[in-house]
Amino acid sequence: MLKKGALLGPAALSLAAAANHTALDVYRRPRVAFFATGDELVPPGEEPGPSQIVASTGAGLAALICRHGGVPLDLGIARDNRESLLEKAEAAKEADMVVTLGGASVGEHDLVQDVLGGAGLDVAFWRIAMRPGKPLMFGALEGKPFLGLPGNPVSALVCAELFLAAALMRLQGRQAAHPRLLPARLAVPLKANDTRQDYIRAALEEEDGEWRAKPLSVQDSSMLSGLARAGCLIVRPPHAAAAETGALVNVLPLEG
Repeated sequence: MLKKGALLGPAALSLAAAANHTALDVYRRPRVAFFATGDELVPPGEEPGPSQIVASTGAGLAALICRHGGVPLDLGIARDNRESLLEKAEAAKEADMVVTLGGASVGEHDLVQDVLGGAGLDVAFWRIAMRPGKPLMFGALEGKPFLGLPGNPVSALVCAELFLAAALMRLQGRQAAHPRLLPARLAVPLKANDTRQDYIRAALEEEDGEWRAKPLSVQDSSMLSGLARAGCLIVRPPHAAAAETGALVNVLPLEG
């Protein structure tokens, strides 16, 4: 009556009870350990010093993990040195999945791949044709799923909506799937796209029985205020042609 991996909502639980079951075998909620990387970061609640910023992405990541059935384990901030990164990796050993924030690009202080590579990290792929989120990394750390998210907060959260959510589905016995896209009409024209799949933050409103999507004026990958205001992400495939006002596009609705 219930397929393996099915979500147990009210109707499913009532169906199990109707079949006279008092208990069901379920997947344990996957524990996801995550930590940010960077000497420039301070935890929320601390006063940033010169050239420092607040490590903001962890709060949103924890909420996303909970929403998709996981248990977040926030390990704080790893500094830009080998010892600190290895210490966080050791602390993550009890988790079912490990996620890093930042340090996955090609800068002088992006040490995640080099340091964790010596600690059992096997990289399956690194850098993807996506905007925002090009430096994303995925693999296995000592046999457990590992996801290296970009350091910019918007890039990290958009990538988490796509990649971390899918990984959590698999860890709970479900089939991983791209989030459902909805059709919407453009409120303004868009120019042709380049070689990367684009996820454009946009306002989403209903008008005359149809959804209308209006891209936000600022698309910088560090601008959390825009992502917080956005109702959807307009998904544009690589090499998409220019689109006029009123053209149909696919959008990924955002919660809230």
